[in-house]
Amino acid sequence: MTTATLEDRSARSTDSARINLRTSPEAKALIERAAALMGTTVSGFMLQNAYEAAQRVVNDNDTIMLSQRDFEAFIAACETPSEPTQALRDLMARR
Repeated sequence: MTTATLEDRSARSTDSARINLRTSPEAKALIERAAALMGTTVSGFMLQNAYEAAQRVVNDNDTIMLSQRDFEAFIAACETPSEPTQALRDLMARR
């Protein structure tokens, strides 16, 4: 199974959005060199790498890692919930 890169997916899309940024001449030169080495445009290089970094950040934020012991405690708590407190009943009554 092949996975399309972000650049492949965006090339097929008719919608687009612009991102502008400023950088130092040194950073620009390094990015241009890296893009050339990868055989892509500066925009394509930056978009793909920023997108992959953004995915990692979001995934790290959205994923909870538990030890086996903590996972079992979580499952047990879900399977046998405690009785709701009066504060929770009051809160739910406001819905």
